[in-house]
Amino acid sequence: MIATGASGNETRMQWAALTGVIATVSVFAIAQGLSYPLLSFILQRQGISPAMIGLSAAMTPVGFIVSSPLIPALARRFGAGRTALTCAALSAIMLALIGWTQNVYLWFPLRFLIGVVTNPLYVLSEIWVIALAPPARRGRVMGIYSTVISAGFAAGPLCLLAVGTEGWPPFLVGIAAFVFCGACLALVLQRLPKVDEAGHRVSVMGFMPMAWLLLSAVVVAAGFEQAVLALLPVYGTYYGIAEARMSALLSVMIAGNIAMQVPLGLLAERLTARLVRFICVSLTVLGCVLLPVLIETPLIWPCVFIWGAVSYGIYTMSIIELGERFTGSELVAGNAAFSLMWGVGGIAVPPLAGGAMDILGAGGLPITLGAICLALAVTTVMRRRIV
Repeated sequence: MIATGASGNETRMQWAALTGVIATVSVFAIAQGLSYPLLSFILQRQGISPAMIGLSAAMTPVGFIVSSPLIPALARRFGAGRTALTCAALSAIMLALIGWTQNVYLWFPLRFLIGVVTNPLYVLSEIWVIALAPPARRGRVMGIYSTVISAGFAAGPLCLLAVGTEGWPPFLVGIAAFVFCGACLALVLQRLPKVDEAGHRVSVMGFMPMAWLLLSAVVVAAGFEQAVLALLPVYGTYYGIAEARMSALLSVMIAGNIAMQVPLGLLAERLTARLVRFICVSLTVLGCVLLPVLIETPLIWPCVFIWGAVSYGIYTMSIIELGERFTGSELVAGNAAFSLMWGVGGIAVPPLAGGAMDILGAGGLPITLGAICLALAVTTVMRRRIV
């Protein structure tokens, strides 16, 4: 009876810690989701060119890429908890400096630095969620985690409707969100598992040969998401579709992403994350084929809803499989490698798809995205054992 009670208490503490980490990530996502459109609106009011605005926004994912290889060493040297709390504080300071300077050229290094300091917070939180999730329920837990991240990013721009985009109020909301993020984390810090294990150490570069196909899936998922968000409105102009309708289509796509990650996670528990990821990739390819056929018909609405669900499902299934296959320093290095590959995909694929549209017209977008997804699907089939 004593053992059972202890086990029950331990389980409750585990779920409490898991809830705290997910709450931390949700607030972090809101702050990030608010900052991207806010800074773009401010630069637009200053008369900055779209190209310069795009370059400014690219500084944050560059910061992700640069900081990712450093995360395992930071977790070992200072402890994962201390590193995450420090990054939450530094994120608030960086956002305050951005609000104070209001200068496009100073924003380049500041947006780079905000990418550097927010990335460890995101990566370490994801590691804690994976480590705390009971193996039998990892699919649904990671589905909830993905849903919370997506909903947080979507809620960020909604905050701007309440506080506007001028002056300090929107920046104060973002700063408060980062501070609250750190407070949520501090409340559960003592219950979090150790991720800065001594012993066998794996670097980010050393991890890549161990799971190159998983990392390729992350590149595809990131590149797909960023390319669609940036170029689907442009795609609609080729067909003379109003901006309002294309914006609504993007909203439906994001809704599919938010609504369907938990069902996909439950499906992964019944099948396997590897098999569900292959299904997601295959359906994403099908969506690329159907896009030009359905874009001017009412069927495009359910199509993009499913498209949004399965395209992001590629990442959700990859993170589930990462947690199934790796622990300790390998898991830390793997999550950091995921973050690095997300930055690579987000930077590389949108220009590739945009260039294809310059050459091929509207068809360049679904052709490019379909091709990279098809390559991932074919490689998955050819590899009997995914590594």
